[in-house]
Amino acid sequence: MNNVSDELLVLGWREWLGLPALGIDRIKAKVDTGARTSTLHAFAVEPFTGDGRAQVRFRMHPLQKNTDKIVVCTADVVDQRMVSDSGGHREKRWVISTPIEVGDCVWPAEVTLTSRDNMLFRMLLGRTAIAGRGIVNPELSFAQGRRLGKKQG
Repeated sequence: MNNVSDELLVLGWREWLGLPALGIDRIKAKVDTGARTSTLHAFAVEPFTGDGRAQVRFRMHPLQKNTDKIVVCTADVVDQRMVSDSGGHREKRWVISTPIEVGDCVWPAEVTLTSRDNMLFRMLLGRTAIAGRGIVNPELSFAQGRRLGKKQG
């Protein structure tokens, strides 16, 4: 008998991720099965057209409790959507698609952009990004370690 969990990445309730296309080597993320879509901290979001495509340029602080380090990111826009946060507040957010590195695996995921300055985690890894790729063990933290590899998956 084949155990499905043997084929899926085991994730803890928080993990170190990489967002290589955005120039972010490491970001601590809360793995949040209550959130449909993944969310990334962003501010000074500027939409523009580049190479005939809708894009956004934004700034972000990749480290918790640190507003000194700023990374400037650029990404293609996938959509703009109304999103409800955990408090039930609705907000229109830009949606991008970007590769996410988790452990030694890399896969594309949709990510919404919003200010998370007042939140403990700069990123939430939502259930759509995890579905079919991983399972969450809430007893674990950093189950995929603190180092990032680059296996396509």
